[in-house]
Amino acid sequence: MVLYSLDPESPTKSCKSRGSSLRVHFKHTRETAQAVKGMHIQKATKYLKGVTLRKPCAKQWGWTQGGWPRKSAEFLLHMLKNAESNTELKDLDVDSLVIEHIQVNKAPKIRHRTYRAHGRINPYMSSPCHTEMILTEKEQIVPKPEEKDIPEETEETKTYLWPGNKSHMWLDHLLLLPIQTHPVRLNFCLAC
Repeated sequence: MVLYSLDPESPTKSCKSRGSSLRVHFKHTRETAQAVKGMHIQKATKYLKGVTLRKPCAKQWGWTQGGWPRKSAEFLLHMLKNAESNTELKDLDVDSLVIEHIQVNKAPKIRHRTYRAHGRINPYMSSPCHTEMILTEKEQIVPKPEEKDIPEETEETKTYLWPGNKSHMWLDHLLLLPIQTHPVRLNFCLAC
């Protein structure tokens, strides 16, 4: 069995899918795979279906040129569907799956020949690819707790900070200059 190039951080929260020697162009598949990397599974599925219908570009050169590699998008859709069915075995939430890792490698070229004029024969090669992807269940974001009311500082409760601390923009605290031995109080803002 061939290993994946990357192990997921938490194997219980992830699923894998791979294809070997797929009869689809390597360059097109690599560009399409990089376009969906990091997307949620529903967004990636919608995007790849749009590429097959020639709506969003999967390959882009600058601002004015692009391409719609339909066959590559269909192969990646099949791999996404395969990975989604693998999630049922691990009881993962399909809605929170993200494409964490997707990699496309060159496979050995398939050799054919084409017959040319005057009895010549030229190679007619295809460039298949190996593809692997790892989907990971995205952890839900916990909302930040509300801040409690902080009482205002008075002259008795004011904390004096040294210059290395960046918590206050106002230098209303003690400052020790290199030539002095005692701290000096400054009442102006250096940030303004």
